[in-house]
Amino acid sequence: MKRAGLLAGLIAGLCAMPAHAAPLPNGTPEQTGFSAAGLKRMDDFFTREIAAKRVPGAVVAIARDGKLVHYKAYGYRDAEKGAPMPLDAIFPLASMTKIMASVAALRLTENGQLPLKSRLTEYYPGFGEMKVGVAQADGSLKMEAQERPIFIHDLFRHTSGLTYGGRGDHPISKLYPGGTQPALEGTTAEFIERITKLPLAHQPGTAFEYGFSIDVLGAVVEKVTGKRLGEYLKDNVWTPLGMPDTTFAVTDAQRPRLAQAFANNPLDGKPQAVDLLTKQTKFDCGGACAYGTVNDYLRFGQMLLNGGMLEGKRILSPKTVAHMTANHLGPEIKNNVGVVEPHRAGFGFGLGVAVRTSTGLSAVPGNAGEFSWNGAYGTQFFADPKERLVVVVGTAAPGELRKYYREQVQDLVYGAMTR
Repeated sequence: MKRAGLLAGLIAGLCAMPAHAAPLPNGTPEQTGFSAAGLKRMDDFFTREIAAKRVPGAVVAIARDGKLVHYKAYGYRDAEKGAPMPLDAIFPLASMTKIMASVAALRLTENGQLPLKSRLTEYYPGFGEMKVGVAQADGSLKMEAQERPIFIHDLFRHTSGLTYGGRGDHPISKLYPGGTQPALEGTTAEFIERITKLPLAHQPGTAFEYGFSIDVLGAVVEKVTGKRLGEYLKDNVWTPLGMPDTTFAVTDAQRPRLAQAFANNPLDGKPQAVDLLTKQTKFDCGGACAYGTVNDYLRFGQMLLNGGMLEGKRILSPKTVAHMTANHLGPEIKNNVGVVEPHRAGFGFGLGVAVRTSTGLSAVPGNAGEFSWNGAYGTQFFADPKERLVVVVGTAAPGELRKYYREQVQDLVYGAMTR
């Protein structure tokens, strides 16, 4: 009976950690327009999923009106070892790194150091020599010159023509490395040298193509500042906002808090691994390589929702944040945002974030103006300015299951709201 009770407690996963400071002031469901019974459905959902061994555990944080209404840990940080999930578990953030790298670049824009319409070749000339690969009927690629240069603006909004390896049947994608592979194998300079030898998937400025654009933007930040991306972010974003566990290099002291995925994918039983849990990157890749806690990221998200400031620390101007979270995919640009995640119909893309342009169309509730992005290993972030809402989720769920949890969590959050 004692073991059964312990297991139930772990699955329900409501970890009380008095020594762990809450990321924001606490609020009650009634104060913030939530139903306590509705929020309990989040507990019930993760109880079922953990019991079914579909996900090891999770940390979920919900804030409204700057008040923390739900902040709980569920299940296991490491199911194999029976280690419970703590609130301060550290997750590899994967593509949620992109938003932070974009904020770093926008600070330079505000400083008059990085205009959006500056040419990428001003920082890395090799990009001017890249050709555009056009697929032919016989399966070959015809190489064409760029019709216009890649601008810094294109990096922010993924219209540079760069792509990722292993994404669909695009013939050029087959030539590219995977998202974190270059950072695990070489330096920033080696990454730039490697990527500029490949063809572009589209003419610059013509299509949203998810790929290495923000990694290149992070390299531009390094070129402009003379600092590693992580060093610049620590000095200008992470430390001012009180984000002590956000980093590109996990310390020995932090490593025991890393959330571990199942050894095998619950959907097909095939082995799965997250390289960043066991290997250190050789450069700070702005597209996929940071680690952090749900606590830290909630503070970062609240800063953006507040218009660039948190607790008296201004990171960006409210006008810059408004520009960042507006849709930058005009009618002349092919919008492939919905291809990245199936629930993203009705979304465009701003400067480093997906932006909801329609209240309908998407598979999940929300409002026009919502901005968000997620991580390939199971992390989730979205903010809804109309509802004054920020949500951050950490799970160790790489693979297709992560998309299921993103949709379910958003349904659960909006379903628990009373106004």
